[in-house]
Amino acid sequence: MASLAGKTAIVTGASRGIGRAIALEFAGAGAQLVLVAKSADLLAESRIAVAATCSPSCKPPIDVAVDLRVPMSAPLVRQRAIETFGHIDILVNCAGATRVGDFLTFTEEDWEDGFALKFSAARRLATVCWDDLQATDGTILNIVGSAGRTPGAEYAIGGAVNAAMLALTKALAARGMATGVRVNAINPGPVRTDRLAGMIKRIAAEQDIELEQAEVRLQRSLGVTRFGEPEDIAALALFVVSPRGKLLQGALLDSDGGLTKSI
Repeated sequence: MASLAGKTAIVTGASRGIGRAIALEFAGAGAQLVLVAKSADLLAESRIAVAATCSPSCKPPIDVAVDLRVPMSAPLVRQRAIETFGHIDILVNCAGATRVGDFLTFTEEDWEDGFALKFSAARRLATVCWDDLQATDGTILNIVGSAGRTPGAEYAIGGAVNAAMLALTKALAARGMATGVRVNAINPGPVRTDRLAGMIKRIAAEQDIELEQAEVRLQRSLGVTRFGEPEDIAALALFVVSPRGKLLQGALLDSDGGLTKSI
């Protein structure tokens, strides 16, 4: 197993789903965790779970409950990390979900919110943590999404935001070439999170079928081998940020069960 012993990792979106799975995976590999999300209650639950997984030699994880859409949240997260652990080695940007639906129904607020949480928050955190990551030969991992490479009619916001995230990943990776900071991205496809569960329930209700049938129909319609688990993405994330992933720079890794068909 890859080791992150002695490393300090900031993980956003850590209160549930993929972000929480990544935090648990990193803790098991020996990392010290700064958990970031908006919901203080859910974040506290994650902190307890991560603390139970951490190595006894690590300092206990901390949680920072902030709304990353607010510009001053990024400096606060960085400050808490440095005050507690003294250095930052890994930044995982996993926060943010965008509205799905008909392009013509989206409001200005929908578009602004989509970019504010996922894109702007990641950009700000990368900016404020860059010197710290440079000092430790650190790494940034952006958890983006398959819609950035395979947008669909209902993913106008998500596709646009994710494509911007992939472009940002490439730009930061190019800068990191000269400064020792590795920057990469993972594009998850459909993963068993609350969002996927909601989609399956909606299909079941609309078509008056059982949940199991709805899941099969959704899987077939998407053309994927299977739905992923948050732990699948977390395992790949650990490889990417660990020394085993040292040759990855500006990589955009599709982990989507074959959803992305383009070269």
